[in-house]
Amino acid sequence: MKSHTVLAFDYGEKFIGVAVGSTQSGLAQALTTVNATKKGPDWAEITGLIAEWEPDWLVVGLPLNMDGTESELTRAARRFGDRLKGRYNLPVHMVDERLTTIAAKAMLTDAGRNGKRQHKPDIDKLAAQAILQSFLEDRSRSLP
Repeated sequence: MKSHTVLAFDYGEKFIGVAVGSTQSGLAQALTTVNATKKGPDWAEITGLIAEWEPDWLVVGLPLNMDGTESELTRAARRFGDRLKGRYNLPVHMVDERLTTIAAKAMLTDAGRNGKRQHKPDIDKLAAQAILQSFLEDRSRSLP
């Protein structure tokens, strides 16, 4: 079975967490955080990540409300996914990201970084890692 490299994004209006993983190892790794503004993300940085990692697929976390309904941020994440697909001509998978920020904060707490020592960019890249890990695990369960 061919191994696929996957880049995942935890979309936010100020920061976008990024993680990388492989379908062969089934493991996700937090990479970095890309800055974003009201005008959009730092596309040059994203382009650099795409060039460096040469992913086969992209994953974007879908920030649904706890009851499964969508918010304005959900729609913005979908637009971001559409823009990724249009710019890089790669398949984009949207993944439910409920509770990934809580999981990211727990990872930092477990590492001894709680309270003021937790920085938003660290949380975002760890949330991207949690999103990608969920995607990789779901894919491995769906394979024969």
